[in-house]
Amino acid sequence: MSYPQRVLVTGSAGRIGRAAVRELKARGHFVRGFDLLPSRVPDESIVGSITDGNAVHQAAIGMNAIIHLAATPDDDDFVTKLLPNNLLGTHNALEAARLAGVKRVILASSGQVVWWQRFRGPWPIGIDAQPSPRGWYAATKMFVEGAGRSYSELHGLSVIAARFGWCPRDRCHLQQLAGTDWAPNVYLSPGDAGRFNACAVEASPEIKFAVVYVSSWPLNTEIYDLAPTKRLVGFEPHDTWPQGAEDDLSSCRA
Repeated sequence: MSYPQRVLVTGSAGRIGRAAVRELKARGHFVRGFDLLPSRVPDESIVGSITDGNAVHQAAIGMNAIIHLAATPDDDDFVTKLLPNNLLGTHNALEAARLAGVKRVILASSGQVVWWQRFRGPWPIGIDAQPSPRGWYAATKMFVEGAGRSYSELHGLSVIAARFGWCPRDRCHLQQLAGTDWAPNVYLSPGDAGRFNACAVEASPEIKFAVVYVSSWPLNTEIYDLAPTKRLVGFEPHDTWPQGAEDDLSSCRA
């Protein structure tokens, strides 16, 4: 699928979203962004909510692939934030792909679904490890993975669920990462995030459903097993903490 694709990126104004858009465009793909905020980088930018199923469906028309990143990005109120944005939003993205005939969907999961193995091992953590979600956010990502498998089996979508490492969203988030002894081993640079998403769009159409870990090279201990990511998607990290950490970084949020 390496020929030019038409790709919808939800959450295109976020840090991983911006990185994905830039890398896709650099490789010659057409990119349509979808976010609550205008996105300046895509070829087209649609302002809308992932909770609006009709808006997501309209955005998906004519696309070959969807990278679904839009979500509440960490633990928050379940009823007002995680339920609509992470659960309903995933439903809307997958339904939009089904209705619009999109063949490839990349879903943003999280390494937080195997949170406790990060500290206890054994390492590297394989994709078949028993889930140990940190909280409701991670539980929503388990739903994301399950929904992706369901749509692959029932509707023939090619789905890749990416358990992303820690890609800091702002300077406060970056300081939190730097203050731990383990997080540099699961760090994900924006550059590597962009390269992974482009590789996932371009990966073999023979992939029916896959869960993979995505991080930059660990600083000293390999926490996530990245071998399946290279084998299935063709992605291999370029960076190691703190490479790229300051790139395109916003100020701390209130």
